[in-house]
Amino acid sequence: MIRWLGALGLALTGGPLWAEQCRLALALAMDISTSVNATEDALQRQGLAAALIAPEVQKAFFLSPQPVALAAYEWSGSFNQKLLLDWQVIRTTADLTAAAHRIGVSERSTNDSPTAMGHALAYGAALMQRAPRCLFQTIDISADGKNNDGYGPQIAYKHFPFSTTTVNGLVINASDFEGEVDLIPFFRDQVLHGPGAFLEVASGFDDFERAMRRKLERELKILELSEIWPRDLP
Repeated sequence: MIRWLGALGLALTGGPLWAEQCRLALALAMDISTSVNATEDALQRQGLAAALIAPEVQKAFFLSPQPVALAAYEWSGSFNQKLLLDWQVIRTTADLTAAAHRIGVSERSTNDSPTAMGHALAYGAALMQRAPRCLFQTIDISADGKNNDGYGPQIAYKHFPFSTTTVNGLVINASDFEGEVDLIPFFRDQVLHGPGAFLEVASGFDDFERAMRRKLERELKILELSEIWPRDLP
């Protein structure tokens, strides 16, 4: 709450809105569980890389003089998380292009693990603990299935540091793996977390790049004063 009030006070007094090292620490979490085959993995990995350098996303990255810190990791089973891009402060288009390239050429670490979303979020929470000092923190998690291994998202939110982190979701909603088709209620009820958290839906892996572009653009836009106001204040 102190952080929200500090940001609000600076805005109201005409001081610098972005008093931190960067305006947003954004971690992108990509699902590589068993339900994701090799073709789908490539569409997801290359789609994320392409979305990062799309013109509208680049514009959103550089709308503010204060930069964005970016990281990316893949996840599947309880003990299967791999960092694809360690924290990088994106100051130039060259920085963004290099980050996108690193994600695009990365190789999948495993292809036979279940979906441990709670563990993926716990990994993201630990990653945020060593992020550059930014005004806001967001984990952007995509998945094509429900949690089926280890603890779920709500346990992660209870036991790991998420008080200053928003979690947005990207549902890849075309999987028929084990009968899982409509993941939207699961994401809305159990995955989204924090003020302003939202959900984007891809109709399949072929639609992943478009959905990610839309999601990134929304996450990266400069926050309006109405979005800064702490919604949970009495």
